Amino acid sequence: MDAREQKGLALAKDTRIKLIGGTTWRVPSATDTSTSYIVNVAEGVCSCPDFELRRSRCKHIWAVQAVRTVETKSDGSTVVTETVKVVRKTYSQPWAAYNAAQCEEEGTVQTLLRSLCDGVQTPAHPGRGPKPVAYSDAIFAMGMKVFGGLSARRSTTDIEACAEDGHMSKALRYNTVIDSFNNPALTPILTRLIEQSAAPLATVETAFAVDSTGFGTTVYRRWFDAKYGKEMAESTWLKAHAMIGTTTNVVTSVTVTDSSGADSPQLPELVERTGERFQMREISADKAYLGHQNLAVIESAGAVPYIPFKTNSRGEGSAAWVRMWGLFMYKQPEFLAHYHKRSNVEATFSAIKRKFGGSVRSKKYVAQVNEVLVKILLHNLSCIVHAMHELGIEATFGQSAAVQA
Repeated sequence: MDAREQKGLALAKDTRIKLIGGTTWRVPSATDTSTSYIVNVAEGVCSCPDFELRRSRCKHIWAVQAVRTVETKSDGSTVVTETVKVVRKTYSQPWAAYNAAQCEEEGTVQTLLRSLCDGVQTPAHPGRGPKPVAYSDAIFAMGMKVFGGLSARRSTTDIEACAEDGHMSKALRYNTVIDSFNNPALTPILTRLIEQSAAPLATVETAFAVDSTGFGTTVYRRWFDAKYGKEMAESTWLKAHAMIGTTTNVVTSVTVTDSSGADSPQLPELVERTGERFQMREISADKAYLGHQNLAVIESAGAVPYIPFKTNSRGEGSAAWVRMWGLFMYKQPEFLAHYHKRSNVEATFSAIKRKFGGSVRSKKYVAQVNEVLVKILLHNLSCIVHAMHELGIEATFGQSAAVQA
């Protein structure tokens, strides 16, 4: 029994649940006594925000199911109602292609990452002294460390094996790999590689979603609180702001900030950088991104902004604002059908964290940012591998799109 079913059974004890007529029920809100929601038994839908977002059985539907069998009327007679039926949409999985992609993922990711790194140019080394490590080798070694999920020292065997296979000019020592994570010059390069790695999917991605997620660290911030007279501490974390394609869950653009980085100001740059390689038709985002400028930026890029309005929003302002407010207010089913694609961005973040971890090992801020970017880059390459098997996409990278420091 899941949490929503438990809450629905508790809500079913509320005597205010009434059959309005036919297959329609009125169910009161569990948190707001002045609010109620409409449950349609025949269609298996509810008017609550939870159902509109998930399009799956909510606690109000569970409550109706619990009380549906017998309803006692005011005159003492009873009436038997229909069973609540919720049709859950299922998706077929091309298992043959999925299994092949899983079996070949590591080797193909190494090949794709090598071809991406071939386009990375290392700045000329002026003067005398030992030459710096090639950025292409540094980024490849960083990727293998994160892909294996081990420390730099324990990743030495994997890095040496990749060098023997010809993916690197030489195997890097673990301290060199750590220094590479701390190199601020690699941050913009990794960001562009993420965008470049998503380019092969431009033929299948036209709908996008934007959101942010946090990555934990092992670093703590400490201070003395004069009010309570004791030392306080909290762990620090990073925030990744990303635009994703809702078909393959590939990340098309990303910006990493500290935990105080606001969501809404990041959207214009994410839209602009995604538009360099993709033809955008629609962009979904939650209420945190609602704003006149953001709506105008999305429409100027040729896309339709599906961002829900707040309760105090009014249909006045820019042309983009008035147009989308009217669609949200008067054609909500059509609006929600597109907005529901936003849930794919949550699936993307979940996939990245389940495969590569939801926190970073690095201690310094620059290294933490670079580690998050490497996680996202590897996720993109994994998406490419699956698209190659399931959609027949051909991915080619290399020096045709060089990335300079």
